[in-house]
Formats: sequence, structure tokens, C-alpha cells
Amino acid sequence: MIYYVEDDTNIRDMAIYALSSQGFEARGFIDGTSFRRACLEEVPDLVLLDIMLPGEDGISILSWIRGSSPMRNVPVMMLTAKGTEHDKVTGLDLGADDYLAKPFGIMELVSRCRALLRRASIAPGSVDEHDEAIVVGPLRISAKDHRAFAGGVELALTRKEFDLLRKLMEDPGRAFSRSQLLEDVWDIAFAGETRTVDTHVQTLRRKINDACAGSGSVIETVRGFGYRLAG
Repeated sequence: MIYYVEDDTNIRDMAIYALSSQGFEARGFIDGTSFRRACLEEVPDLVLLDIMLPGEDGISILSWIRGSSPMRNVPVMMLTAKGTEHDKVTGLDLGADDYLAKPFGIMELVSRCRALLRRASIAPGSVDEHDEAIVVGPLRISAKDHRAFAGGVELALTRKEFDLLRKLMEDPGRAFSRSQLLEDVWDIAFAGETRTVDTHVQTLRRKINDACAGSGSVIETVRGFGYRLAG
């Protein structure tokens, strides 16, 4: 189920129609109030969220999603007329998984939705051929079922936390710069200041440490550069 919060009726209806024609279930909402009410009845698999909305804006709604226990791991794509790198990074810093600026192509929207849902292993007709587990020290991840473990304890990771951990685990011992991780995991190039990577690393360390005491240190900080996974 995909929920799309958008006050422009034409854009919303066109997107819902396109998604439905591709085999997805999709519902549209004009504002945060109706969206929240629907989430209490059924938690969606993906949220498409405009920033400029009547009443409560998309940033506030995104904060609610990431702070809500049933909703915090639901992938969110920001759809907005704001297309600068700064606006994009602001959304990503707040926990968005993807960002698409208006005007956008409907087939690109459908493709990005399919990619986000594929990572959650719920896209209609999707097949993930990368089924081999990666094991480094106390950590183990499986790309096929999108699960991660530390010391045998399963980690509750968001989509980007999983992607970041996987990136580090694919090449243990290699130092990745913050800008490289931002480009490879979040698919954006940004030369300014952003805490996106640092915030996700801190959360990953905490979750790994909670599951396997002391193992949070396996993600090492490379001072003035970025991060690496201890080999």
C-alpha cells in the first residue's frame, strides 16, 4: 500500500492512477490530518510526501512518521517543487529515503517506488538475485530478505541504515569518505555541510551495541574523512 500526501488534485490523481495501473495499491490524501487518520487504520508500505501542504507541512509529517513506533521504518519519498541540493539534504537529514523534484515524470516516480519497495522485498513481481549473506565479525546481513544481525540478534534497521551497513560490510577495512557514502547510499552529490551520514552511523552503532555489547565500535571513525568497518 502506497500513501501519497499531495494537495494538488491533478498531480495526486495522476500519480495514483499510474501506480494502480502498475499493480500497486495506492491512496491519496490532501493533508496531514487525513493521512494520519489513515495510518492509524492501516500502516502503508511506502509514503510519498509533498513538502508544501495546507496546514501541517511535509517536514512536520516526516518528523511524525520517524517518531511513530508503527511508522518509523516505513520508507518515505519527498516529492516537492523545491529542487535545490540544500532542500534535498534537509529532507534526507530528517529521515527521508528518496527525493524527487517537481515536475517529475510519472514513469520515473513508478520506477523509484518500485526500487524503494524492492529493498523492503514487497514490490509486485520483484526478484532480488543477491541472496548471499555477508558476514564480518559479529555482523551478518542478508540482501535477499533485507535482514541484519549482530551477535545473532536481529537489528531493526531503516532502509538507509541497512544500505549504509551493507556498503561498509561489502569492503571491510576500507575507509569511505562522507561524501562518497552520501553519493553511494543516498544517491546525491553534495559539497556543503550535512549530518546525514554521521547521524545514521551513530544510530547504527547504538543499535549494534544494544544487540551485542561492545560491537558498536566495529564502525570506526576515520578522523577528518569518514568511516570504515573494522576488518
